[in-house]
Amino acid sequence: MIETALLALGLVLIVEGLVYALAPSLIDRMLVALAAFPPEARRLMGLLALVCGLVLVWAAKTLGA
Repeated sequence: MIETALLALGLVLIVEGLVYALAPSLIDRMLVALAAFPPEARRLMGLLALVCGLVLVWAAKTLGA
């Protein structure tokens, strides 16, 4: 279980690092766009991302990761 959590965290950090390394100005624009959403919408987006992440981790674990 800990191996899967470390793998998932590592993959998230790789993707986040790539975005910051390759397109830092995109991060600025995304933050401005996110600030335009009301807090309830941001919370819903976060919950949807959480559910999608859980489904992906579950699917990977089911497939033998």
